[in-house]
Amino acid sequence: MTKPLQLCSFRLADMTFGVDAVEVQEIIRIRAVTRVPLADSAVAGLINLRGQIVTAIDLRTRLGLPARATGDRSVNVVIRTEDGVFGLLVDEIGDVVDVDQHSLDPIPETVPAHVRDALHGAIKLADRLLLVLVTDRIVRTEVTGVLS
Repeated sequence: MTKPLQLCSFRLADMTFGVDAVEVQEIIRIRAVTRVPLADSAVAGLINLRGQIVTAIDLRTRLGLPARATGDRSVNVVIRTEDGVFGLLVDEIGDVVDVDQHSLDPIPETVPAHVRDALHGAIKLADRLLLVLVTDRIVRTEVTGVLS
């Protein structure tokens, strides 16, 4: 019997995404972000997280989704990857979802191509579709603008 996969879910625009909960270090409300001149447009800036400098990535920009409305607050999902620690700015955090690793389906054709490139697959939940992100594709620094 395989161990269930735990995904930390969150909302972004009108979609639900998930990342492997093992990669999530913590979830925090957005703090002061220091802009970085000449950085990729998806890099919202740098955050000082108890003395650790963390690059904050705006997932809406990275995935080519419409910008967040002015005044809408975001949540920072801090993840650990092979490339370091990053903050993913999302609209709202969801639950940790336990799924069978074999329930991962292909990505539906209705998901925009610029979003599909960042996904591992999709999982059908009772009330929504959970799109599973590949965090290494999100945090790549050589990518400019939307994923290519």
